Amino acid sequence: MQKFFNIEKTSEGKARAGEITTDHGTIQTPIFMPVGTVASVKTVHQRELKEDIKAQIILGNTYHLYLRPGMETMQEAGGLHKFMNWDLPILTDSGGFQVFSLASSRKMTEEGARFKSHIDGSYHMFSPEKSMEIQRQIGADIFMAFDECVAYPCEYNQAKTSMELTHRWLKRCIEWTENNPELYGHKQRLFPIVQGSTYSDLRKISAEVIAEAGAEGNAIGGLSVGEPEEEMYRITDEVTDILPKEKPRYLMGVGTPWNILESIGLGIDMMDCVMPTRNARNAMLFTWKGVMNMKNEKWKKDFSPLDEFGTSFVDREYSKSYVRHLFVSKEYLGKQIASIHNLAFYLDLVKVAREHIIAGDFYEWKKSVVPVLRQRL
Repeated sequence: MQKFFNIEKTSEGKARAGEITTDHGTIQTPIFMPVGTVASVKTVHQRELKEDIKAQIILGNTYHLYLRPGMETMQEAGGLHKFMNWDLPILTDSGGFQVFSLASSRKMTEEGARFKSHIDGSYHMFSPEKSMEIQRQIGADIFMAFDECVAYPCEYNQAKTSMELTHRWLKRCIEWTENNPELYGHKQRLFPIVQGSTYSDLRKISAEVIAEAGAEGNAIGGLSVGEPEEEMYRITDEVTDILPKEKPRYLMGVGTPWNILESIGLGIDMMDCVMPTRNARNAMLFTWKGVMNMKNEKWKKDFSPLDEFGTSFVDREYSKSYVRHLFVSKEYLGKQIASIHNLAFYLDLVKVAREHIIAGDFYEWKKSVVPVLRQRL
């Protein structure tokens, strides 16, 4: 039987190039995962995701899919892969972060989280068992343990109490998963989540507990929630020192192109973020030369290709002037073009990073490219 995770090359630091093998295909790491919250990566067709963006795995969202279309429809469709016609790997989050973001309308107890739907105000309860059940019905290749994510900044005692609750919930997630078989004939793998806010001692305790759980991969949650970048890097560095080296590490909700490269340098294999699509819909493009605001007057008569270094068809087929015109005119096509561009750039970014890890010069390359990526054009 093929190993779930295989490390091909480790660089002089912590960065590594590997492969994750699932029943829906192989993922080359480090990898960025586009976010398909409600069974759709916003404004982008599945064909474009596969053929132009070259996504190898995408995300689905447990909270949103549970509310719409609902699990009855999901099961009758045969799971999320069939429902959205996506035959490559899928990862689902547990719904914990969405419940966390509903701070004003949720109630946390030992049992789980009671929350009010943002759609119709109806009340629902997510327990660790319920989250696992929903994720079984969705049928993702990788699914996440139900956790509590605290805001930043957070008092030490609150962070500690929350972390301990996450650990107790993890035991219930594992127990439920072991006692309930998969529904659609493919293997699902549970990843637990390290919590502990920005407190080093809590993060180390949590990383040790999560490592001891013996899962096939592990995630770091509760970062990229408003803390300074330096804090995020510090915690990531400390946690990757503890999490097993032979298993994939997933940093949740991160981030900018430079965040991604820095995280890879700290031993992260998987990342996701809504930023490429959200920023695209607001006319912000990420490129190898820096960040472009497509509403700027300077692009008005620039008829050169959107991005000469871009890898997707939109970069060659449309000019900067035309894309600016679409945004100024509030045409939906502008958002589509920008979303395809940004996602293709993110996938190209991790692909090139992987090439440099294999070549053995990743850190040198990262040091030269990060300042360029950050500059405003």
